[in-house]
Amino acid sequence: MKNLNITRTGQSRLDSIDYGNLGFGKYFSDHMFVLDYADDTWGEPRIEPYGPMDIEPANCTLHYGQTIFEGMKAYRSAKGGINLFRPYMNAKRLNRSAAAVCIPAMDEETFVDGIRELVKFDHAFIPRERGHSLYIRPFTFGTGNFLGVHASSTYRFMIITSPVASYYPEGLNPVRIKVDEEHIRAVRGGLGQAKTAANYAASLYAGMQAKSEGFAQVLFLEAVSRQFVDEIGAMNIMFIIDDELITPPLSQGSILPGVTRDSVLHLARDWGMKVSERSIGIDEIAEAHRDGRLQESFGTGTAAVISPVGEFVYRGESLVINERRIGPFAQRFYDTITGIQYGEIDDPYGWLEHIPM
Repeated sequence: MKNLNITRTGQSRLDSIDYGNLGFGKYFSDHMFVLDYADDTWGEPRIEPYGPMDIEPANCTLHYGQTIFEGMKAYRSAKGGINLFRPYMNAKRLNRSAAAVCIPAMDEETFVDGIRELVKFDHAFIPRERGHSLYIRPFTFGTGNFLGVHASSTYRFMIITSPVASYYPEGLNPVRIKVDEEHIRAVRGGLGQAKTAANYAASLYAGMQAKSEGFAQVLFLEAVSRQFVDEIGAMNIMFIIDDELITPPLSQGSILPGVTRDSVLHLARDWGMKVSERSIGIDEIAEAHRDGRLQESFGTGTAAVISPVGEFVYRGESLVINERRIGPFAQRFYDTITGIQYGEIDDPYGWLEHIPM
């Protein structure tokens, strides 16, 4: 990367990380990538030690939430070196999110090159255990200091990384999901399709309430009719009914265009499965369960990859799926995607960006 200024940390935190108890998002690597925007242009990139930043109390993002982010991972490849999974899709999605909240677009090559440089610099933090990885969090936020509802004129783009284990403590064990008819995550015309802080803040209360009731997550319904499935708080959702893969369409207007979601749909079509991206009602799902036609359901996302659903609870009715075991479809999607990510099987789709070490 041209004009990259590097300041190396004086004290590595590598020895402080408990790789036997990683959790998710608890530990952070030594350095961060930073790029500032001012006078209508992005400045020169730099890598500097991870650490606190000076932010004024009047920082506009603290008050008006003008911030976006991405989530992706780096994996130690079985063939040597490091793999990134579909990073250009993350770059495109970041720019779609940016447009939704009036943040300047980021050059896609700069986005991917910044990730490459930071991952190479802190590659020692990438876990070696299968199933673990280095989580990558690129984000942009307004840096203007003012009170007033308008877009900032200055911004900061950053990348931080974190060695992680599974997002859910259950791992690939099926989770229990509450169908929430009361709370709204997003609505057509809002921010549901953008990876922005407000999108996730809207899901927190319902998720916290569900966890207090013994559920892992919430399945939200489409906001207007309260009939059609929307998303799980942190994942896209999919169903297998009569051997058909069904997931809510992006045209619904509130669905985040997930990278893992797209990968699963691509694989399913390549395998000859019947695939439908369509609105699907929660009553249709309940009826398919009663008729014995609901074979599987699972969430998809970067953090968990595939998260099987063992039970939905809807209006007090328990919809137990596949005897609370991971199904063959979910297992095959998980094995294929992670096999490609870790370099254990061939990548016929050109999804990997390989970093030789």
